[in-house]
Amino acid sequence: MKSHLPLLDPLRFAAALGVAIFHQMFWSSAWASIGVPGFERTVAADVLYPSAAPYTWFGWVGVEIFFVISGFVIANSASNSSPGEFLLGRALRLYPAVWICATATLLVLLLFGSRPASEFILPYIHAMLMVPKGVTGQWLDEVYWTLAAETAFYGLVFCAMLTKKVTLRHLAFGLTIYSAIFNAVALLVLSCMTPSDLPYLVILMFRVPCAAFLLSHGCFFALGIWLFISANRELTTLEQVAIAVTFLSGAAEIYFFASFFLSSIPAIADQSALVPIMVWAAAVLFIAVAANRSRRSAGRASPEAPASLRTLGLITYPLYLTHNVIGTAIIRALVDAGLDATSAVWIALGMLVLVCWFICAKIEPAVRSALMQTVSHLGRLPAKQPVSRRPALGRGLRPPRPVRIKVSVAAS
Repeated sequence: MKSHLPLLDPLRFAAALGVAIFHQMFWSSAWASIGVPGFERTVAADVLYPSAAPYTWFGWVGVEIFFVISGFVIANSASNSSPGEFLLGRALRLYPAVWICATATLLVLLLFGSRPASEFILPYIHAMLMVPKGVTGQWLDEVYWTLAAETAFYGLVFCAMLTKKVTLRHLAFGLTIYSAIFNAVALLVLSCMTPSDLPYLVILMFRVPCAAFLLSHGCFFALGIWLFISANRELTTLEQVAIAVTFLSGAAEIYFFASFFLSSIPAIADQSALVPIMVWAAAVLFIAVAANRSRRSAGRASPEAPASLRTLGLITYPLYLTHNVIGTAIIRALVDAGLDATSAVWIALGMLVLVCWFICAKIEPAVRSALMQTVSHLGRLPAKQPVSRRPALGRGLRPPRPVRIKVSVAAS
């Protein structure tokens, strides 16, 4: 069974960098055109990059790339572990970074924010627990909405593992159909309406506040699972159809969100909604090619991946959680110190990368170690399974068995 693809780490880092540049150089001013307040209401950088709009407006598609990679990585993790091991592994991976980054974000908001400190307490608790805030309420930082989708997907995988009957293949088919139906209906509704119509806004609402339902984004996780299965065996004809449907569903979600942007923000009215689709499709193709090469090289020793690639992958998570509020505060400080806007944004991103490296290399391991010790004191850690025993989800990696047909042969 194939494990983590090393090439996913630089792709994940590039996606996080794209989202960071989108927030710092485009969304920092564009949100006012839509009327949806962003993080600028609490930590204002007051730095605009109007000439960069055509090259930065589609950086949000990095989130969709994240979700595909997550589907791939989580499928690999679940197929090699028991339910208890999977749950503990996800908690040890996600919570330490969230606790560190959410606390740092809260401190920045308290020091530089324009809202009362009391308004940050409940969002901070939600962030620390990784509990979705629901349709109403405020995020500690808007980027945390993606954690609602991630945790919903992890919960779905965990429940599937508990059944001992649902396989990766079943899960991928279910998410494919579920999300494709919603995105097809959404595309139909949005093609007949304008951004001022209520149904249009209701459909878009499901992208962020209701991310835990996986309505819009379930297709991306499903696509990641299909790509993982393809890294371990050839897909059947039905599975190839499913992966095509999943890809089209993801393209539809990106298209109607991009169309909303283009119709609502004058600065990018002349841009094409196909641009983010092509960026996302290129990332998916990259993963698919890497998965195919991995399957073809099965049984052959592969060279050890450079440690620098893995480091980029580890930096990605804290970078995504800190670039928005904390990154904006750094830019504000640099501009106040006399730097020009362009230099400020790149220096801020460079500083964040260094800080996030320190977090993932020094602080996060210490927090993770403390968390493991706490878990070991509260109860026995999940025992490792025998190598020969494959979890139920792992059975999705094997092609469906052909239907046996009894044939009567008449005696001659």
